[in-house]
Amino acid sequence: MSLVKFASAVVMASVALSSVPALAAKKSPKPAATVAPALDPATAQLLDAAIAGQHRSAEEKARDVYRHPREALAFYGLNSTMTVIEVSPGAGWWTELLAPLLRDSGKLQVALNTNLNGGGRRGLGDTLVRYAAAPKVYDKVELINYAPSLGTRLGVDGGADMVLVFRHMHGLIGSNLAPQALKLYFDALKPGGVLAIEQHRWPDALPYPDRKEGWEGVNSGYIKEADVIALATAAGFKLVGKSEVNANPKDTRDHPRGVWNLPPVLRDGAVDKDKYLAIGESDRMTLKFVKPAA
Repeated sequence: MSLVKFASAVVMASVALSSVPALAAKKSPKPAATVAPALDPATAQLLDAAIAGQHRSAEEKARDVYRHPREALAFYGLNSTMTVIEVSPGAGWWTELLAPLLRDSGKLQVALNTNLNGGGRRGLGDTLVRYAAAPKVYDKVELINYAPSLGTRLGVDGGADMVLVFRHMHGLIGSNLAPQALKLYFDALKPGGVLAIEQHRWPDALPYPDRKEGWEGVNSGYIKEADVIALATAAGFKLVGKSEVNANPKDTRDHPRGVWNLPPVLRDGAVDKDKYLAIGESDRMTLKFVKPAA
């Protein structure tokens, strides 16, 4: 998809959200204030062991300061006995923590799009090689197909306790697949199950920028929190919590190549590298939804 088409898709999605009466008339629900959660002792011990694990590279461990694994998973209410679906895991930063954590008492299902070619297929191959190289970490990970455009069921309907969707919503919105994907997540969860969303955040009060020379517009990877909430609630989810654990006030969001100028990608290489390293990883929303009980 071209940048122009992507930008148009997100702008149209934003306009559509504001123009649908059912969504426009109903303000985004405000989650109740809650005491900072904590992991149960068994889960906390397993997570600490995974974080310190030798299967993790020094580069991945260095990102812990930006991704806050203990705080984020505690906020979402993860338990080591759960069945968890991790959607579109990218390079597997979270997978290397979740796989050993859930290995003995729970289940991790990694949802990957197997309908790929070119770079996507190579990425899938790299994932499988990584799993094979560390069987004591990944041997019980279950791979499931993920194809929102085809409406393919995500695992077993009503089989998951939690679905994790991290840094993925901008791609769904840009491809006009967010409603289809959210339906798959909803169907996959048990009643009371948790949808966990982390996403690069554009301020709700500001319009998406116009595309101009050197700027990728709304293809920058940043999405308004209000848009994500509206899409999820339209799919039947209830917002029950927000966390600022992944907030980054240093992120100005005006980078020429969007969020990918920031670490870990540093798309422009040495150009302004020190500036982007000083900013750190992106400002992100951290949202917790539940599938209401029947």
